[in-house]
Amino acid sequence: MPVETAYLNSVRKQFLVYKKLGDSAIAQLNEAELEYQPNSSSNSIATIIRHLNGNMKSRFTNFLTEDGEKPWRNRDKEFLSPGGYYPAGEIVNLWEEGWTCVVAAIDQMEPGQLLETITIRHEPHLAIDAINRQLAHYASHVGQIVYLAKMIRGKEWVTLSIPIGESTQFNLDMSKKFKLD
Repeated sequence: MPVETAYLNSVRKQFLVYKKLGDSAIAQLNEAELEYQPNSSSNSIATIIRHLNGNMKSRFTNFLTEDGEKPWRNRDKEFLSPGGYYPAGEIVNLWEEGWTCVVAAIDQMEPGQLLETITIRHEPHLAIDAINRQLAHYASHVGQIVYLAKMIRGKEWVTLSIPIGESTQFNLDMSKKFKLD
């Protein structure tokens, strides 16, 4: 398999790993918890999702042919509280809509397009660099979502990784699962 094809498969997989991590955190929360802000200079999970939705649609709509900062995007508004709660279903719809746009754009790419030049806010980037930039950006926000959700749920939090004290058993199980015969 050519390295470009392997890269596109890998980056698609990584985007979906972060989506699933966010899905699992968001599923543990109710509407009020999605809007919780630790302080006035922090973002709620709902705000982070509104921002991700705007960024994802802006960056990945017509990824190779239009600037990644679309004229219809209002980034500043993504960070303003709309007052009251968004229905939880609406926040989840924004989450799904953004990820669908990202994955569709990756799925439409041909391996040879990774070295094409695209722009974000008029700044040129190789397509592969722009994809890496967005993967890192989304991973950082998913980390914020998971951290906030864990903080909100407290003792009721259902871990999304290896539980504390279970690393040895996990490693043993993995060694059996992937043992080569």
